[in-house]
Amino acid sequence: MSGFNKAELLEELKDWHVMLSKYQVPDTKKAVIQVVNSYGIFIALWILQFYLYSHSIFWVIGLAILNGFLLGRIFIIQHDCGHKSFFRSRSANDIIGTISSFFTFIPYKYWAANHNFHHAHNGQIEHSGVGDIECLTVEQYSKLKLIDKIKYRIYRHPLYLFTIGGFFYVAIYNRFAFLKEGVFAKVKNSVKWANIFYAIIYVGLGFLIGFEDFFVVQLVNLFFFGTYALWFFYIQHQYETVYKSSKENWNYVVSALKGSTYYDLPFFLHWLTGNIGYHHIHHLSPAIPNYNLKACNEAFPVFEKYTNKVTFWQGFSSVFANLYDADAGRMISFGEYSKRKYM
Repeated sequence: MSGFNKAELLEELKDWHVMLSKYQVPDTKKAVIQVVNSYGIFIALWILQFYLYSHSIFWVIGLAILNGFLLGRIFIIQHDCGHKSFFRSRSANDIIGTISSFFTFIPYKYWAANHNFHHAHNGQIEHSGVGDIECLTVEQYSKLKLIDKIKYRIYRHPLYLFTIGGFFYVAIYNRFAFLKEGVFAKVKNSVKWANIFYAIIYVGLGFLIGFEDFFVVQLVNLFFFGTYALWFFYIQHQYETVYKSSKENWNYVVSALKGSTYYDLPFFLHWLTGNIGYHHIHHLSPAIPNYNLKACNEAFPVFEKYTNKVTFWQGFSSVFANLYDADAGRMISFGEYSKRKYM
């Protein structure tokens, strides 16, 4: 990784705990405002979708393009609550996080445990598939059987990931607790109970609103939400110069700054996505609530000095980052892998 000096980075950020401390303090007023405007706009558009469905499904789809983002903003609230960073009160975090999960269809406690594990192991090759888009090394991929290589190529293909892949992740994948040992043992059953509560709420709303109306609107919203969510999961840790390392050589601070992007978006997109584009700051300290990330990034130019800054248009090139080349210290495309293999 050219231009990257690990020792220099660690020296300049040796006091990062002190630097970030004031931004780690939750602000109840900001949190309440975010809850009100996120839920308020989403529910208003949601009601409008039901009203317009009788006129045309295309109105529902058009509004879902925006409402999918609002659902993502609600998900960021759930995400922050899982980090216990959104409110000062732990119980307030759990209450709002659980309520948010009924909208996002993603179990609160289990997903939070999965995501916190990801934070503690971000960039470790041995744990690339936990809480993130799975990324194989060139060596791992080369050892796969042909059928498994095909599966991995389909899994990493943008026509799958950012269409049905996102919907599959939200609606199907999150119905199961795949990790059951260690830190996940205490929360694995929460997925079962969440699914039961989701079923009760969905059936109840079906009777209240009408099953066709409710499920069409809900599934369309979840489709766009899933697409946006998977894109942001992807762009945050999948790009050519990403930092990855084996566990024995891994460093937390380096993984935060060099293993996560600063997705430099226009203001309204940062707002819609709950500032998750400041992902380098979030990984350095998940205790910082999303409404403080922008101010923290602007206060310390050293963060932008070392992180991987990606603009909206530059981000699309990351779809060619398919495999991690440990020898070169960068991601390569399937095309580059194939050329090397047959040279």
